[in-house]
Amino acid sequence: MASRRSARSGGKGSGPAIAVVPATASRWADLETMFGPRGACGGCWCMAWRLRRAAYDRGKGARNKARLKALLRAGPPPGVLAFADGQAVGWCAIAPREAYPVLARSRVLSPVDDRPVWSVSCFFVARGFRRQGLARRLLEGAVSLAAAHGARLVEGYPVEPKSGAIPDVFAWTGLPGTFLAAGFREVARRSATRPIMRRGVRPAQKTQA
Repeated sequence: MASRRSARSGGKGSGPAIAVVPATASRWADLETMFGPRGACGGCWCMAWRLRRAAYDRGKGARNKARLKALLRAGPPPGVLAFADGQAVGWCAIAPREAYPVLARSRVLSPVDDRPVWSVSCFFVARGFRRQGLARRLLEGAVSLAAAHGARLVEGYPVEPKSGAIPDVFAWTGLPGTFLAAGFREVARRSATRPIMRRGVRPAQKTQA
């Protein structure tokens, strides 16, 4: 089990305590409520990188929702959730790179080498909790989850805007600053806007989901 992390959303006493925990089957209802009827965005339910395009498009909505629920049931947890006062307010997806077929087909994000890595594929932060550093806490929790299941390397694929800020909906793989703040470093860049960033981790003893 990844370690539980708690912090304040702002300065001392300025907001609710935040706890980041593995997304286990017992927390499905919390994730479902946070994602809402649109499944976070357009019926995705965090399946965009786990399915081939045709299957993903056919599954938008109920099918993709069922797939994510099945992942939570099967374990290991496919990500972490952030809670504020008992309410889920954030999500970060992470899994061994081979769980994401889209990465296998990407020229820009193709493997840097043959070392096994866990990949951070998605962030979702509820409105009202954005731009408060929650993405970094989610990322650190995701790294802890990967380490608890034997990972030695964690990899991310943030978007670096060409100029200025970008809408939140286009930054779902994260921003470079979030990864840098969590101890990642850039190891490759095949596109001006898509660095590949890595962090080494010390694997903990494998645990049950």
